[in-house]
Amino acid sequence: MFSRLFYLLSVVSLFAVFSLPALAADNDGESDEVLKVVYHADFADPRRYSAMLTSINNMVTHYQNELIDYDVRIVFVSYGIRFLTEDKLENTPFRSDVKLEEQRDNLHGRLSALNTVQGVKLELCDITRSQIGLPEDSLYKGVKLVHSGVARLAELQHQGFAYLKIE
Repeated sequence: MFSRLFYLLSVVSLFAVFSLPALAADNDGESDEVLKVVYHADFADPRRYSAMLTSINNMVTHYQNELIDYDVRIVFVSYGIRFLTEDKLENTPFRSDVKLEEQRDNLHGRLSALNTVQGVKLELCDITRSQIGLPEDSLYKGVKLVHSGVARLAELQHQGFAYLKIE
């Protein structure tokens, strides 16, 4: 009797060890890996930017509700710098306009919440920032500088990040 019990426990143990990866998969056969997404923000339109923030919020809220680990980033290049500072960027190609100023506080609050509450990482092309002479301390809190925004996008895609751009 003892040998049968030992045999049964051995079989159950082996089943558990070899089944763990399958049990960790979701219904679609996907693994429990971190889902990685990078958004590309290089546009000037506040309406488009607002739509991007809504999309990101919906995505990370879904991931949180489903207990899915995620790494979501926004890489800002060119005109995207407009959304990372209170500076009106006068005398630059990226200068603010009436539409942006009307929405700036709302957009900044939403971006800040994505960063601080939901862990979305913010990365800015330092080439863009340095070419217009914007001091680093003029950027919103939580913005990390990367040397080249387009190079960063390529690096992240190479690391398995899904690339998204709101049109």
